[in-house]
Amino acid sequence: MAQTSIFSIVSSAAKSLNKITDQKINEVLLCLADEAEKQTNYILSENQKDLDKMDKENPMYDRLMLTKERIAGIAADIRNVASLPSPLYKTLKESVRPNGLKLKKISVPFGVIGIIYEARPNVSFDVFSICLKSGNACILKGGTDAYNSNAAIVNIIHSVLRQKGVDENIVALLPAGREATGELLNAVGYVDMIIPRGSAGLINFVRENAKVPVIETGAGVCHTYIDESCNLQIGADAIYNGKTRRPSVCNTLDCVLIHQNRLGDLPFLCEKLANKNVIIYADEKAYEALNGKYPSELLQHATAEHFGLEFLSLRMSIRTVSDINEALEHISQYSSKHSEAIISDNKQNIELFYQMVDAACVYSNTSTAWTDGAQFGLGAEIGISTQKMHARGPMALEELTTYKWIIEGNGQVRN
Repeated sequence: MAQTSIFSIVSSAAKSLNKITDQKINEVLLCLADEAEKQTNYILSENQKDLDKMDKENPMYDRLMLTKERIAGIAADIRNVASLPSPLYKTLKESVRPNGLKLKKISVPFGVIGIIYEARPNVSFDVFSICLKSGNACILKGGTDAYNSNAAIVNIIHSVLRQKGVDENIVALLPAGREATGELLNAVGYVDMIIPRGSAGLINFVRENAKVPVIETGAGVCHTYIDESCNLQIGADAIYNGKTRRPSVCNTLDCVLIHQNRLGDLPFLCEKLANKNVIIYADEKAYEALNGKYPSELLQHATAEHFGLEFLSLRMSIRTVSDINEALEHISQYSSKHSEAIISDNKQNIELFYQMVDAACVYSNTSTAWTDGAQFGLGAEIGISTQKMHARGPMALEELTTYKWIIEGNGQVRN
């Protein structure tokens, strides 16, 4: 294995984090935030090299692109992580057994976390900051499309670690190409957990080929159900925000479900979408409601393939349902268990939606765009877990810890 030495070096460096103080970690993070802003021009120049190789029409282009404003936002997220309390060595549970043994359950780091992600260079900063704050070393495997951007970011991280006297090997960037990915998936004994961030195809590949434990994150097929009883302005705002804020991210709205008795309101609900040139794939009833009232060049007939699809672009589908139960059946069939929303004034229907929808984040009367670690007050999350083991929803500091038992004895022996 060509990368075995890298894995071994990072694994050894991870042990040094057990001795580092939270104060030192915060110093590193604050210095990194400052340095990221100072090195904005360098980051943008390397990012441009990657952008030049990608078609602007590619949905990944927006994810790949960094700007001065986005780097400032990244720096703000890093500072936010530094301001959060440490998740480490918290007493989660303690007791004294009848034989006098004192038991304590405390939070500890995983050790080494491998992250496999596509054309999102901001992830390099996010992952490092949240891994460092939670006491973990990290191995980054970004996509080939973003290699120059990721290399620049890791160079900056390494320079800050050297400046602060911290082992720079607590973070490593693997080479571009699939060979390194395969080796990371099989790095048993060196890597404690792998988190894939990206398309359903990437996540499926990692899950099917990894020997290292995996937490699934990323793929989002998100719905918003417009109930018979609803506030139309809230519905219009939720649809517009959910679809157009960042079309290429996983919390973006993909499908609107509308009660058949509100079809007459569909032109109002979709009106603002035309300003962003959102292409709508509508079922027959929704198409009839929008025909002549939504730009014809942006309105198309939906086919079966348009439902259950993560568009990652300014496209969405609309399906008409007879009642909330049919909406729930559709979500059950097509949801990726990421984020789902209901727009309703009916408290009973809202409670039913909360109870029956199987997703990491379930909303009422707002947009699915809120699914984000920072927006939940958790700091910059490492991903949105759509599974049920260990972590679900935004994976932030606490989700990057496991626990161990500390047992204090006084000479007891077991019969």
